[in-house]
Amino acid sequence: MNDMTAKERRLAPLGTPSELGTDAVRDLSTSLTTLLADTFALYLKTKNFHWHMSGSHFRDYHLLLDEQSDQIFAMTDAMAERIRKIGGTTLRSIGHIGRLQRLLDNDAGFVSPSAMLAELRDDNRQLTAYMRETHALCDEHRDVATASLLENWIDESERRTWFLFETAR
Repeated sequence: MNDMTAKERRLAPLGTPSELGTDAVRDLSTSLTTLLADTFALYLKTKNFHWHMSGSHFRDYHLLLDEQSDQIFAMTDAMAERIRKIGGTTLRSIGHIGRLQRLLDNDAGFVSPSAMLAELRDDNRQLTAYMRETHALCDEHRDVATASLLENWIDESERRTWFLFETAR
């Protein structure tokens, strides 16, 4: 049995055993947590544009962005859980996301449909680049499981970029 008291358990650090070294856990957790902040920022921007879509292609664009936001949101739990699995800690609040995100918010009162699609295309492309940087870090630290997840997310992000590019033509 565990000899820790209830208070000691509440105050215990969240360390998770990992085969990865201390430097790998620190580097990968930091990179993945920042990537997670960007993913949440892109999710919310995609939903924002989904909610505020207008114009003659409203239905098509509205449905496209709803589908894409679902896909982006689906990455978040797996990403956060991967951070915990390797022994790190991750996002704790909206404020934490705001401090880490590199993708810019768009709080404009009106954005044209073509500008929405172009901005999301560029943001998805940028997210792909961030994922590739994290993948390189995985290679450096021999973290094949995280690299495998990233490869799938990169493919999904490239597909979103393609759809947004083709839709805006």
